[in-house]
Amino acid sequence: MLRRLLSVWKRYKYRLVPWIALNMGRNPRTIRFVPEASLDKIISDSAIEDSLQKLFCALLRGDLRNQAEFLNMLPESIRSKYTGILTHFQSVKETEGNHMDFNPEGAMFETFGFIIRRATSSLLSAGRGVFVTTGKVPKGTVVCMYPGTVYQQYEPILFQSICNPFIFRCIDGVLIDGNDKGISKVIYRSCSGRDRLGPCKTSDVTWLTETPANPLGVGQYVNNCSNGLCDV
Repeated sequence: MLRRLLSVWKRYKYRLVPWIALNMGRNPRTIRFVPEASLDKIISDSAIEDSLQKLFCALLRGDLRNQAEFLNMLPESIRSKYTGILTHFQSVKETEGNHMDFNPEGAMFETFGFIIRRATSSLLSAGRGVFVTTGKVPKGTVVCMYPGTVYQQYEPILFQSICNPFIFRCIDGVLIDGNDKGISKVIYRSCSGRDRLGPCKTSDVTWLTETPANPLGVGQYVNNCSNGLCDV
């Protein structure tokens, strides 16, 4: 029991604010100086936006029968990016035999040339991680996103953070709770239900399951323990 508690503490202490404050000068992994946020980017914002838009277009093409109504409700500035998809859908929606099973992984492979999945590591006590199951990942490619409930600096997150290794702190102090279990899962589902527009969901809750509709929504399971440059 004592060994188990020590193991949990070793993984959790990096997210306990008092421990971080007391050990900030001892462990170089607990703090990293960045003179300007723009200098901390490995991939430009435009490259990330282009990659995500290509994937989302592929995902929407595979599930337009369920998403077309929601797309029409979006602001014109966003809807204009998917005009071609909507036009194509309007022309074929009455045609028989055009229904296809929604395949997020197929859309990912079509767009990026690789597929990633969550799986249990073959290493002892390593837990779960993210693996490339098909294809290869070129350098500088967007690999995943970090889903979760977003907390501003002034919002309380004490109870959600207890024994929670999925709290991600951004450079601007914003916290993202990517835990897909326990109280974190309940809070995310509650916020998603609160913000929905009638029958249309405004957020993706499938990342809480084993089959996310967005195959990139597994970033919380990427474990980066090095001091090298790596953006999640």
